Amino acid sequence: MTAELSIDGGIATLTLNRPQARNAVNAEMCEALRAAAVQVAADVTVKLVIVRGAGPVFCAGADLKERAGMLADEVRARRLKAFAAYDALEALPMPSVAVVHGAVIGSGIEIAASCDFIVATPDTVFATPEALRGTVGATQRLPRVLGKRLAKDLMFTGRRLSAQEALAAGLVSRVVDDLENEFQAIAKAVLEAPQETLRQAKHCIDRGTELDPRGALALELAVIEAQLSSGKWMGKA
Repeated sequence: MTAELSIDGGIATLTLNRPQARNAVNAEMCEALRAAAVQVAADVTVKLVIVRGAGPVFCAGADLKERAGMLADEVRARRLKAFAAYDALEALPMPSVAVVHGAVIGSGIEIAASCDFIVATPDTVFATPEALRGTVGATQRLPRVLGKRLAKDLMFTGRRLSAQEALAAGLVSRVVDDLENEFQAIAKAVLEAPQETLRQAKHCIDRGTELDPRGALALELAVIEAQLSSGKWMGKA
Protein backbone atom coordinates (compact mmCIF):
# COMPACT_ATOMS: atom_id res chain seq x y z
CA MET A 1 0.00 0.00 0.00
CA THR A 2 1.24 3.50 -0.87
CA ALA A 3 -0.45 4.85 2.27
CA GLU A 4 -1.09 2.65 5.28
CA LEU A 5 -3.71 3.24 7.95
CA SER A 6 -3.64 1.73 11.42
CA ILE A 7 -6.03 2.47 14.27
CA ASP A 8 -5.22 1.63 17.86
CA GLY A 9 -6.36 3.04 21.18
CA GLY A 10 -8.18 6.01 19.68
CA ILE A 11 -5.23 7.00 17.48
CA ALA A 12 -5.26 6.66 13.71
CA THR A 13 -1.80 6.64 12.12
CA LEU A 14 -1.66 7.35 8.40
CA THR A 15 1.76 6.60 6.94
CA LEU A 16 3.00 7.63 3.51
CA ASN A 17 4.57 4.36 2.43
CA ARG A 18 6.69 4.69 -0.70
CA PRO A 19 10.10 4.96 0.98
CA GLN A 20 11.86 3.62 -2.12
CA ALA A 21 10.53 6.70 -3.98
CA ARG A 22 11.04 9.09 -1.05
CA ASN A 23 7.26 8.94 -0.54
CA ALA A 24 6.67 10.78 -3.80
CA VAL A 25 2.94 11.24 -4.32
CA ASN A 26 1.36 9.34 -7.20
CA ALA A 27 -2.26 8.73 -8.19
CA GLU A 28 -2.48 5.57 -6.10
CA MET A 29 -1.27 7.40 -3.00
CA CYS A 30 -3.78 10.20 -3.58
CA GLU A 31 -6.60 7.68 -3.72
CA ALA A 32 -5.29 5.83 -0.66
CA LEU A 33 -4.96 9.05 1.38
CA ARG A 34 -8.46 10.17 0.52
CA ALA A 35 -9.96 6.74 1.27
CA ALA A 36 -8.15 6.56 4.60
CA ALA A 37 -9.25 10.08 5.59
CA VAL A 38 -12.87 9.30 4.73
CA GLN A 39 -12.70 6.07 6.76
CA VAL A 40 -11.19 7.83 9.76
CA ALA A 41 -13.67 10.70 9.62
CA ALA A 42 -16.53 8.24 10.02
CA ASP A 43 -14.90 6.34 12.90
CA VAL A 44 -16.25 7.68 16.19
CA THR A 45 -13.55 5.83 18.15
CA VAL A 46 -10.73 7.92 16.65
CA LYS A 47 -9.71 10.94 18.73
CA LEU A 48 -6.38 11.79 17.07
CA VAL A 49 -4.88 11.37 13.60
CA ILE A 50 -1.12 11.24 13.04
CA VAL A 51 0.25 11.63 9.50
CA ARG A 52 3.85 10.58 8.97
CA GLY A 53 6.23 9.24 6.33
CA ALA A 54 8.11 5.94 6.15
CA GLY A 55 11.83 6.02 5.40
CA PRO A 56 14.35 8.88 5.43
CA VAL A 57 11.99 11.71 4.38
CA PHE A 58 8.38 12.69 4.91
CA CYS A 59 7.58 13.39 1.25
CA ALA A 60 9.72 14.49 -1.70
CA GLY A 61 6.76 15.91 -3.63
CA ALA A 62 4.81 14.71 -6.63
CA ASP A 63 6.02 11.67 -8.54
CA LEU A 64 7.54 13.32 -11.62
CA LYS A 65 8.24 9.94 -13.22
CA GLU A 66 4.52 9.18 -13.18
CA ARG A 67 3.70 12.53 -14.78
CA ALA A 68 6.18 12.09 -17.63
CA GLY A 69 4.30 11.07 -20.77
CA MET A 70 0.86 11.87 -19.35
CA LEU A 71 -1.69 13.55 -21.60
CA ALA A 72 -3.33 16.78 -20.43
CA ASP A 73 -6.51 14.98 -19.32
CA GLU A 74 -4.46 12.51 -17.32
CA VAL A 75 -2.52 15.28 -15.59
CA ARG A 76 -5.76 17.08 -14.78
CA ALA A 77 -7.32 13.93 -13.32
CA ARG A 78 -4.19 13.26 -11.26
CA ARG A 79 -4.16 16.78 -9.87
CA LEU A 80 -7.84 16.57 -8.93
CA LYS A 81 -7.16 13.35 -7.06
CA ALA A 82 -4.48 15.16 -5.07
CA PHE A 83 -6.80 18.05 -4.25
CA ALA A 84 -9.46 15.58 -3.10
CA ALA A 85 -6.92 13.91 -0.80
CA TYR A 86 -5.79 17.20 0.74
CA ASP A 87 -9.39 18.31 1.23
CA ALA A 88 -10.32 15.02 2.91
CA LEU A 89 -7.42 15.37 5.34
CA GLU A 90 -8.28 18.98 6.08
CA ALA A 91 -11.93 18.05 6.68
CA LEU A 92 -11.17 15.51 9.41
CA PRO A 93 -13.40 16.38 12.38
CA MET A 94 -10.87 15.30 15.01
CA PRO A 95 -7.39 16.78 15.67
CA SER A 96 -4.72 15.82 13.15
CA VAL A 97 -0.96 16.25 13.43
CA ALA A 98 1.68 15.92 10.73
CA VAL A 99 4.89 14.47 12.18
CA VAL A 100 7.58 15.28 9.63
CA HIS A 101 11.28 14.72 9.06
CA GLY A 102 13.75 15.16 6.24
CA ALA A 103 12.41 16.67 3.02
CA VAL A 104 8.88 18.07 2.89
CA ILE A 105 8.53 19.19 -0.72
CA GLY A 106 5.58 20.37 -2.84
CA SER A 107 2.82 17.83 -2.33
CA GLY A 108 4.41 16.97 1.00
CA ILE A 109 3.77 20.51 2.21
CA GLU A 110 0.18 20.26 0.99
CA ILE A 111 -0.34 17.05 2.97
CA ALA A 112 1.33 18.40 6.12
CA ALA A 113 -0.48 21.76 5.91
CA SER A 114 -3.81 19.93 5.60
CA CYS A 115 -3.30 18.76 9.19
CA ASP A 116 -4.07 20.94 12.20
CA PHE A 117 -0.43 21.45 13.09
CA ILE A 118 3.05 20.20 12.22
CA VAL A 119 5.76 18.77 14.45
CA ALA A 120 9.20 18.57 12.80
CA THR A 121 12.69 17.32 13.52
CA PRO A 122 15.60 19.79 13.30
CA ASP A 123 16.77 18.28 9.99
CA THR A 124 13.45 18.98 8.23
CA VAL A 125 13.42 21.27 5.18
CA PHE A 126 10.39 22.67 3.35
CA ALA A 127 10.23 23.73 -0.30
CA THR A 128 7.70 24.42 -3.05
CA PRO A 129 9.56 24.23 -6.39
CA GLU A 130 6.46 23.69 -8.57
CA ALA A 131 6.71 26.90 -10.59
CA LEU A 132 10.42 26.35 -11.24
CA ARG A 133 9.53 22.92 -12.65
CA GLY A 134 6.94 24.36 -15.01
CA THR A 135 3.74 23.67 -13.11
CA VAL A 136 1.50 25.38 -10.57
CA GLY A 137 0.69 24.03 -7.13
CA ALA A 138 0.83 24.73 -3.39
CA THR A 139 -0.45 28.27 -4.02
CA GLN A 140 -3.38 28.18 -1.58
CA ARG A 141 -2.67 26.79 1.88
CA LEU A 142 0.92 27.98 2.15
CA PRO A 143 0.25 31.72 1.63
CA ARG A 144 -2.49 31.58 4.26
CA VAL A 145 0.03 30.29 6.78
CA LEU A 146 3.26 32.02 5.74
CA GLY A 147 1.84 35.15 4.14
CA LYS A 148 2.10 36.05 0.47
CA ARG A 149 5.65 37.37 0.44
CA LEU A 150 7.42 34.42 2.03
CA ALA A 151 5.29 31.96 0.04
CA LYS A 152 6.28 33.76 -3.17
CA ASP A 153 9.93 33.70 -2.15
CA LEU A 154 9.79 29.92 -1.80
CA MET A 155 7.81 29.48 -5.01
CA PHE A 156 9.79 31.82 -7.25
CA THR A 157 13.33 31.05 -6.09
CA GLY A 158 13.31 27.48 -4.81
CA ARG A 159 14.39 28.68 -1.39
CA ARG A 160 14.21 26.01 1.29
CA LEU A 161 12.96 26.74 4.77
CA SER A 162 14.77 25.06 7.62
CA ALA A 163 12.78 23.66 10.51
CA GLN A 164 13.66 26.65 12.66
CA GLU A 165 12.69 29.11 9.92
CA ALA A 166 9.42 27.25 9.44
CA LEU A 167 8.84 27.45 13.19
CA ALA A 168 9.44 31.20 13.20
CA ALA A 169 7.13 31.65 10.21
CA GLY A 170 4.30 29.69 11.83
CA LEU A 171 4.27 26.73 9.46
CA VAL A 172 5.64 24.41 12.16
CA SER A 173 4.35 24.39 15.73
CA ARG A 174 7.18 22.44 17.34
CA VAL A 175 10.73 21.39 16.47
CA VAL A 176 11.87 18.41 18.51
CA ASP A 177 14.75 15.93 18.52
CA ASP A 178 12.63 13.00 19.65
CA LEU A 179 9.45 12.66 17.61
CA GLU A 180 8.27 9.59 19.49
CA ASN A 181 8.39 11.22 22.92
CA GLU A 182 6.69 14.34 21.58
CA PHE A 183 4.04 12.24 19.90
CA GLN A 184 3.35 10.43 23.17
CA ALA A 185 2.90 13.74 24.99
CA ILE A 186 0.53 15.04 22.33
CA ALA A 187 -1.44 11.80 22.29
CA LYS A 188 -1.78 11.80 26.09
CA ALA A 189 -3.18 15.33 26.11
CA VAL A 190 -5.63 14.69 23.26
CA LEU A 191 -6.81 11.29 24.46
CA GLU A 192 -7.55 12.62 27.96
CA ALA A 193 -9.63 15.54 26.64
CA PRO A 194 -13.38 15.31 25.85
CA GLN A 195 -13.64 14.18 22.25
CA GLU A 196 -16.67 16.29 21.36
CA THR A 197 -15.12 19.44 22.80
CA LEU A 198 -11.99 19.02 20.69
CA ARG A 199 -14.10 18.55 17.57
CA GLN A 200 -16.18 21.62 18.41
CA ALA A 201 -13.08 23.73 19.04
CA LYS A 202 -11.56 22.61 15.74
CA HIS A 203 -14.76 23.50 13.91
CA CYS A 204 -14.88 26.94 15.52
CA ILE A 205 -11.28 27.70 14.59
CA ASP A 206 -11.47 26.38 11.03
CA ARG A 207 -14.83 27.91 10.20
CA GLY A 208 -14.21 31.04 12.24
CA THR A 209 -11.13 32.01 10.23
CA GLU A 210 -13.32 32.07 7.11
CA LEU A 211 -15.81 34.48 8.70
CA ASP A 212 -15.65 38.10 9.79
CA PRO A 213 -15.15 38.68 13.54
CA ARG A 214 -18.89 39.01 14.23
CA GLY A 215 -19.69 35.81 12.35
CA ALA A 216 -16.88 33.94 14.07
CA LEU A 217 -18.08 35.04 17.50
CA ALA A 218 -21.65 34.05 16.62
CA LEU A 219 -20.37 30.61 15.66
CA GLU A 220 -18.57 30.16 18.99
CA LEU A 221 -21.59 31.36 20.93
CA ALA A 222 -23.79 28.87 19.07
CA VAL A 223 -21.44 26.04 20.01
CA ILE A 224 -21.36 27.19 23.63
CA GLU A 225 -25.16 27.28 23.73
CA ALA A 226 -25.28 23.75 22.30
CA GLN A 227 -22.91 22.59 25.05
CA LEU A 228 -24.95 24.24 27.78
CA SER A 229 -28.18 22.76 26.44
CA SER A 230 -26.67 19.29 26.38
CA GLY A 231 -25.32 19.57 29.90
CA LYS A 232 -21.93 18.37 28.68
CA TRP A 233 -19.64 21.21 29.73
CA MET A 234 -16.67 21.55 32.07
CA GLY A 235 -16.79 17.88 32.93
CA LYS A 236 -20.53 17.84 33.53
CA ALA A 237 -22.71 14.91 32.43
